[in-house]
Amino acid sequence: MPPSVSSPCVLFLALLVATGCAEPDPDRLKIGVAFDTLQTEYWVAGYEALRADLARRGIDMIEAIADNDSNRQLDQIHAFIARQVDGIIVAPKDAMSVVPMIHAANRSRIPIVIYNRPPSANDGHSVTVVADNYQIAKATVTYMAEKAKASGKHYKAMILIGDLGDINAIQRRDGFDAAVSEYQDILEVVARVPTEWSQEIAYAGVTNSLQIHPDINFIFTSSDFLFSSLVSALKNRGKYAKIGKPNHVLLGGFDGDSTAYRMLEEGYLDADGVQDVYFECAASLDAVLDLRQGKKVASIIQDPGFVIHQGNLAEKKSLMWGSQVAK
Repeated sequence: MPPSVSSPCVLFLALLVATGCAEPDPDRLKIGVAFDTLQTEYWVAGYEALRADLARRGIDMIEAIADNDSNRQLDQIHAFIARQVDGIIVAPKDAMSVVPMIHAANRSRIPIVIYNRPPSANDGHSVTVVADNYQIAKATVTYMAEKAKASGKHYKAMILIGDLGDINAIQRRDGFDAAVSEYQDILEVVARVPTEWSQEIAYAGVTNSLQIHPDINFIFTSSDFLFSSLVSALKNRGKYAKIGKPNHVLLGGFDGDSTAYRMLEEGYLDADGVQDVYFECAASLDAVLDLRQGKKVASIIQDPGFVIHQGNLAEKKSLMWGSQVAK
């Protein structure tokens, strides 16, 4: 069974444990950065990018990882407030759990930015920086569908759906649905695999779907994180082949991690919707600093991302954060 944490994540977590957190300089600004988890390359890449950007700007980073415990994360936000941080950036577990964190920061008049996962509707004041999940997913699947159409064949499609408690997962699913609805003459969705962002659940669901529908030849995963499970299941069925081979399954993903980058380079992956981690991190820090200065900031800042595929790989790969991780 594929592991749930990639090796770069394990190494980075080990580094955190080994180095600990230095006491910040009292004369410098300090920003509290609270992440729910570092269990995927995307979260690790975002965390490292925030750390590097803060260092470049001469700002101290107060760190906290909640290990998928929303109550613990709320306590961490209260600890930031007690330490009188100058701003907070939080990547929450879900849309609901972050709302009391927003209210707590508001009461203390500390600017708060929500990174990558929008909060539920609330009367608090915050800024959310998030990828345009719907449009990126739709554009990625549309590219795949155009390739399918050009082949002149009929396709049986599968989608791996994320945790539906995560609005990002919902928007990616909706983007997939919007794209395939325009290609019903050549695309039939025969499998919708709920994954709850779990490798084990994804692997079992894909394996079962391939047994029921062995002719599936079009698959979109709502996160590149799940490629390890997906590829393992495809290999077990003899369906993991390079583009151009008779048994190639049209594959698409979402995130832009190093696994997707390698799959593109090796000729297995057709397309990937890329989140611009560096844009999102810079925009989060800019928003915190602007709010601190009393400037007006949009409540939602969207990362438009982009679709990378075999046709533009040479041009776009340097912009794909996973290509930097792979190096």
